[in-house]
Amino acid sequence: QVHLVESGGGLVQPGGSLRLSCAVSGNIFNILGWYRQAPGKERELVAQITTAGSTNYADSVKGRFTISRNNGRNTVYLQMNSLKPEDTAVYYCNAAGAYWGQGTQVTVSS
Repeated sequence: QVHLVESGGGLVQPGGSLRLSCAVSGNIFNILGWYRQAPGKERELVAQITTAGSTNYADSVKGRFTISRNNGRNTVYLQMNSLKPEDTAVYYCNAAGAYWGQGTQVTVSS
C-alpha cells in the first residue's frame, strides 16, 4: 500500500523560506512531484523530479523553489525561498500522478 506523508509547512513572512518533505512508502516511483491548491483555485503543478534528477517547474516558482529527492530514503523535498503571499496554499506531494499525500498548509503573510 502506498503512503505519502508531507511535513514542513507553516507560517512564514514574505521573503522567507520553508522546506517541505514527503516520505513515500510502498513503492518506488520514477516521477515525484509537488502540487498546490489555493482557496478558490484549482490544484496546480509546482515541480516534478525523476529518479535521474530531471526537473520541471511552474513558471511562477522558477528561480525560487528547488525540488530534490533522496532515492535511498524514497523522499522528495521542496525548498521554497523568496516566498510571496501568492504562494499561500495547501501543498500536496504526488507520486506518478496517481497517489497523493494529505497536504500541508503553507501561509505567507506578514
